[in-house]
Amino acid sequence: MDFRILLEKITPALKYIARKHLFYSLYSEEDLYQEMCLYLWQHYGNGLPIGINEGYVIKGCEFHIQNFLRKGRPKVKFSSLDELITPGGLTLADILEDKKEGFSSSMENKLTVDELKNIGLTDREKSVLSYLLKGYTIREIAKEMNVSHVMVLKHKKNIIKKWRAKGYQK
Repeated sequence: MDFRILLEKITPALKYIARKHLFYSLYSEEDLYQEMCLYLWQHYGNGLPIGINEGYVIKGCEFHIQNFLRKGRPKVKFSSLDELITPGGLTLADILEDKKEGFSSSMENKLTVDELKNIGLTDREKSVLSYLLKGYTIREIAKEMNVSHVMVLKHKKNIIKKWRAKGYQK
């Protein structure tokens, strides 16, 4: 099966997975969807092997996103949207939807780190946020702060609630 056809067939399921895992991350739904698309391209860019169905591929994408969020580090190499992916001259930009906003409107919607720190976070939540921004995993943060990883998750959950309460997320 051609990659483009595969992506069109499973896009609704991938977007559902992205929405489902949105609450547990600081990534947007679109970021998670794009991460799954990159994972798909790396593993199935040349088509599906015989005997693998779409359900298997979708579950693989969900496992990848869970690991991506758990580790907080990208698992796939980055590809340019302008890179040719087929002998016919198609690029990733041709296949994926383009939902670009104008530069000024996208800048108005961006949240700076200073604004994020001034949305009523406690000292502990600010510490967790600082470690997250430095790329630490949940368990690494827990070790640095001498608390359990569950406590770090609670702080992260509170950060996200406060962030959304201020209207920064749709």
